[in-house]
Amino acid sequence: MSQVKPLILSPTGSERRAEEAALQSGGPAVLVDLLGVTAWAVSDPDLLRRLLTDSRVSKDPRQHWPDYPERIVGRWPLDVWVTADNMFTAYGPDHRRLRRLVSPAFTTRRVNALLPGVERITTELLDAVAAVPPGEPVDLRAALAYPLPVRVISELMGLPEDMAADFARRVNGIFDTTLTAEQATANTVAFHELLAALVARKRAEPGDDMTSVLIAARDEEGDGSRLTETELVDTLLLVVSAGHETTTNLLDHAIAALLAHPEQLALVRSGGVSWGEVIEEALRYEAPAAHLPLRYAVSDIPLPDGGVIRAGEPILAAYAAAGRHPRVHGESAGRFDVTRVHKEHLAFGHGPHYCLGAPLARAEAAIALPALFDRFPNIRLAVPAEELDAVPSLIANGHQALPVLPHGA
Repeated sequence: MSQVKPLILSPTGSERRAEEAALQSGGPAVLVDLLGVTAWAVSDPDLLRRLLTDSRVSKDPRQHWPDYPERIVGRWPLDVWVTADNMFTAYGPDHRRLRRLVSPAFTTRRVNALLPGVERITTELLDAVAAVPPGEPVDLRAALAYPLPVRVISELMGLPEDMAADFARRVNGIFDTTLTAEQATANTVAFHELLAALVARKRAEPGDDMTSVLIAARDEEGDGSRLTETELVDTLLLVVSAGHETTTNLLDHAIAALLAHPEQLALVRSGGVSWGEVIEEALRYEAPAAHLPLRYAVSDIPLPDGGVIRAGEPILAAYAAAGRHPRVHGESAGRFDVTRVHKEHLAFGHGPHYCLGAPLARAEAAIALPALFDRFPNIRLAVPAEELDAVPSLIANGHQALPVLPHGA
């Protein structure tokens, strides 16, 4: 790699705006220190879009990252993001095989079938918010943005209620990038034990859920030709984790941005801008996953500025910086603007690894956001927007809490 000193990314997520500016001004790809691993962070939207569809870019460290496993497994706090054996870390035919097994859960028909449940859960959660006495703040991340997608993914995957707290704890550990390597490993081990217990329970008592479908796919072919036991468990880890976090951060940031810009909220309420436009601008303005590790160069990849990503070097998709890139969105790139004509973003990725859950995330937001703002016409933030603290993660992009006064002052 180049001898240029890498930009150190804060594990707390607290320096995101300064890091984004450094990435955007540093060129199409910038060397970064990712908790001890040097990688090429790509924030230029055009280059990132090309790399996400380039066959010279892999997500399989077993084939294409020379540092793996000796320098990574058990030694790097983010190793679960590259060691898990599922479609997230697969390349070529293996990726297509694993994705085909999961994709039926997120078809348009399946998502539409989930919508009445989304509406029901949203109403129940907002009923609880409405019961809070006037003048008393409510943490909307904890009261709506988090429990809505968690309950939806739990119903989809058939997660038992008595396991909910344990799943929440382990998913938080996956996204908490302030953990040491030892703490992260312990969390991953505990997560795998929890998932193994879920699989055992579902094998004994199958249900009408995606976990049971995946188990059946595994067990129908006893030799693991469709799905190995490790792939089964790690696929559940991927879907459960993504289902807990991505939509939570979308709702969190959309609500916070609208409350911080009351004139834009008024425009939306008047019908001047659709909720679909709000959702896309929120995704552009604050990508739910700021950075997503990792990809690897299969062969040398020349860069537009004359640099080269050498074969075997890791690549970090910098989705948040790409969404706010001034080369695409001009001087207003860092401003939330629901009237923006062009809201292009890569918040859900692009190409073969495009997020399967994107339609469900958008659908949940399209139900929850208008329901919230219709129910509470006087809602406002309980603290200034600048006092909202980021979750401790360089991957997840959300707030630790979102305190609001639902009934107004």
